[in-house]
Amino acid sequence: MKKLLIPFLAAIVLLPACTVVRPGETAIKQRLGKLTTKTYKGGPVLFNPFIAKVIKMDTRTIEKFNVLPLPTKEGLSVKAEITLLYHIDPSRAQSIYTQFGRNYEEIIVLSNFRATAREISARYSAKELYATERLKIEKAIFDELSMHIEVHGFVVDAVLLKDIDLPDQMMKAIENKVMAEQAALQMEFVIEKQKKEAERMIIEATAVKQAQDIINSSLTEKQLQYNQIEALRSLTNSPNAKIIITSPNVGNVLINTDGNP
Repeated sequence: MKKLLIPFLAAIVLLPACTVVRPGETAIKQRLGKLTTKTYKGGPVLFNPFIAKVIKMDTRTIEKFNVLPLPTKEGLSVKAEITLLYHIDPSRAQSIYTQFGRNYEEIIVLSNFRATAREISARYSAKELYATERLKIEKAIFDELSMHIEVHGFVVDAVLLKDIDLPDQMMKAIENKVMAEQAALQMEFVIEKQKKEAERMIIEATAVKQAQDIINSSLTEKQLQYNQIEALRSLTNSPNAKIIITSPNVGNVLINTDGNP
């Protein structure tokens, strides 16, 4: 009986187990406490469950939503909703596991992310965080965080500053300031428009005056008398009854009551 039991136990010990590495995963094998050099990127992996284990790591993009208290340049604290998108470099899976273990996300990624977000937000005012500089803040956190964690095998895909929750009094003050700035810009536009209109009117008046000066300089006394005579002649041809009084230089008084010249 013992002779049969020993081979049976040996067969169980040597019997391999199998696990499947799925798309978006990478795996490393640990045998007797030591990691093998091979990294498994997909398909079945055989191992002896008594002396080895297969460690799977997710290589897909991971989304981490965070609600963080962030300091501002004024020394205030605001609540921010920030999303971090990142993934691990599959070729660095073994070194990541060796350095940080299975809890690598909290140890290296999120701890650096929280510290970096606070460091960057302290450079900006509450108004800039809330309204005007979001893209700059996102890029600054992205660049700073990438510098800290990419050397360890992590790739930052995006940092998204979704919402800033300010106290009601501060939000009202910011809104009032923005409205005042918009009103000032509108007033500058109106003043500039009025200046342009005044310039146009000056140019138009100057042109009219120049035209009148030209006309006046071309009119002689004889020309004026001729124009007056032509005007009277035109009036006498009118069928209406009329009395025309002229100056001594032009002619006598003409009275027409029957409609004929």
